[in-house]
Amino acid sequence: MLLRIEDHDRQRSRRHFEEAILEDLAWLGFEADEPPVRQSERGAIYESALDGLRRRGLIYACNCSRAEIIEATRRPGPFGPGEEMDAELGYPGTCADRGLAERSGVGLRVRLEPSVERFVDLRLGPQEQRPSAQCGDLLVRDRDGNWTYQFAATVDDYVQGVTLVIRGVDLLASTGRQIQLARLLGRAEPPAFLHHPLIMKSPSQKLSKADGDTGIRELRARGWTPAQVIEHAMALVGSG
Repeated sequence: MLLRIEDHDRQRSRRHFEEAILEDLAWLGFEADEPPVRQSERGAIYESALDGLRRRGLIYACNCSRAEIIEATRRPGPFGPGEEMDAELGYPGTCADRGLAERSGVGLRVRLEPSVERFVDLRLGPQEQRPSAQCGDLLVRDRDGNWTYQFAATVDDYVQGVTLVIRGVDLLASTGRQIQLARLLGRAEPPAFLHHPLIMKSPSQKLSKADGDTGIRELRARGWTPAQVIEHAMALVGSG
């Protein structure tokens, strides 16, 4: 069991969040076989991966703000019955041929070919995605210098030898682009993927800390045991 702290966003990450994760996992009985890996400490690994793409002419600078691309094409993710995801913001390729210099205050994107990515989700079955049409060229580092989830997670899965990714169905749409990015990085075989239902508080709204929804420590304070928490989560996910 590997534990990876995905603290690539330096503005939002706080050490007390990490400490809470470790405490909750320990209480539930999950123990990593190796010390935690923190993405905030893996900059050299991401730079090396970026250099490989840059040498092939696949990286370009982008100074577009979110406001400037807010009218780009939006599409919902291709989920199963009753499963939905917020429409995503696609990038229209504004800076692809502008030849902007890489400098502080601009983002970096990787060029995606117009490929069709096919994979078999271990729960949902055969899937087909067109990343270039879904999201456009991927942002790998934002204008504040933060590595993005799509890039950091794909590089780490490759470097760490991750062969099975189990995650929520809200990330299903990320799979095709991560498979293509991994291939560009040199990975011959992508990991297998399984996307499970989310624990929902309504048919269209998932649980969110930002909304004050109950977390593990609140259930713990109410007297729940680790077994009860795991059983409850499995029942809710299974009902989805």
